Amino acid sequence: MAKRILFINQETIPYVPETELAVMGKKVPQAIQEKGYEIRTFMPKWGNINERRGQLHEVQRLSGMNLIINDTDHPLIIKVATIVQTRVQVYFIDNDDYFSKRQMLIDENGADYSDNSERTIFYARGVLDTVNKMRWAPDIVHCQGWMSAIVPFYIKTAYRDEPSFANTKVVTSLFAKNMSSNLGPDMKHYMEYKDAKAELLKNYNDEFDFDELGRLAIDYSDGIIEADKDVNPELLKYAEDNNKPLLRFADEDFADAYEAFYQQLYQE
Repeated sequence: MAKRILFINQETIPYVPETELAVMGKKVPQAIQEKGYEIRTFMPKWGNINERRGQLHEVQRLSGMNLIINDTDHPLIIKVATIVQTRVQVYFIDNDDYFSKRQMLIDENGADYSDNSERTIFYARGVLDTVNKMRWAPDIVHCQGWMSAIVPFYIKTAYRDEPSFANTKVVTSLFAKNMSSNLGPDMKHYMEYKDAKAELLKNYNDEFDFDELGRLAIDYSDGIIEADKDVNPELLKYAEDNNKPLLRFADEDFADAYEAFYQQLYQE
């Protein structure tokens, strides 16, 4: 029976403005924790997060690693806070260049950041390396939001021999499109890390857009959740055509449905 669930979220209220993605970023971990599971929850430390109001503080024992992306060292800083009403602890992946000195996914002029490809890679590897450092082995990794879409690929390739992820099942929640441009022509090259080779990505478009990231996540996940009423039906069909276990939209009854889905996947 699955006991440990790792949530890798793109957004979580109350730290960022309310969206469907941010609401589920809070509600799902809360509901699963209330069912008695041991959880860990991560999100990026977006630059619009008020650290003082949110009572974030750095976790010195987990900070200090450097991640090399695009041939450049980027320091990894880990912060943590607790959503008081729910007692859910949230870990934040931080870096001055990628997060602290930025808005979220778009800049002040409403344009996507040109290095969002690097930012999503830094986030994915930052979470996985931090969980390794915690020596905490999740039974299920649940990804919510396109910023975590490459996590399934990494878990099944670069991190597959790590004790923390050797027996992990990966779940991806699909949401409505919330990304306006693609991630640029160098994404595959930037993603290379250990056994995560660019040649494994040859069947994907060179420039990942929202739907192509969705297909990548589906291919390397063990189960897919329709988490939004407005998910692209082509992505849902892609999951079905590839025989991926698919949990349809569960609305307010999601907690019991998600728990049953976790257990189904873990027992397979």
